[in-house]
Amino acid sequence: MATERYSFSLTTFSPSGKLVQIEYALAAVAAGAPSVGIKASNGVVIATENKHKSILYDEHSVNKVEMITSHIGMVYSGMGPDYRLLLVQRVAAVMQEYTQSGGVRPFGCDPSGAYFAWKATAMGKNFINGKTFLEKRYSEDLELDDAVHTAILTLKESFEGQMTADNIEVGICDQTGFKRLDPSNVKDYLANIP
Repeated sequence: MATERYSFSLTTFSPSGKLVQIEYALAAVAAGAPSVGIKASNGVVIATENKHKSILYDEHSVNKVEMITSHIGMVYSGMGPDYRLLLVQRVAAVMQEYTQSGGVRPFGCDPSGAYFAWKATAMGKNFINGKTFLEKRYSEDLELDDAVHTAILTLKESFEGQMTADNIEVGICDQTGFKRLDPSNVKDYLANIP
């Protein structure tokens, strides 16, 4: 296969004009758990699926929704170890550098290093369905409580199995700051989801 000759090089384009390592990294993001972000009129919501692969796994040891500063939270879809290596101010610069340096590979979380202001977006598995759902449901006057419901419904579009307070994470940011909702709060929201 012709692209195999180019699959280890970060700075050599394949004959089709692609940087193959970037394609691999984008595939890692697209294969990741579904995640959602929604800007409400009075805050922001981020949510993701966080399935635990074993009953022996300590579900409190690794979170996919993290507080970065008192008013900034972060969620990811893709490769957990890559996500944990990246932090706020240097994210774009580090990610872009890893697409052009020898001896390293692009990160499996938005390898371009580009960042955009979104009113609502989805990423991970079935992100196209999630974005389509958000296009139908989002409005700029959406309040935080409704945005949490919309985020959970968006996740449900791509969710495999039963949604529970133990296998999804939700973070919110309002005038008081960022916080990850505890499972009892998530359970209350899930009780109102059809």
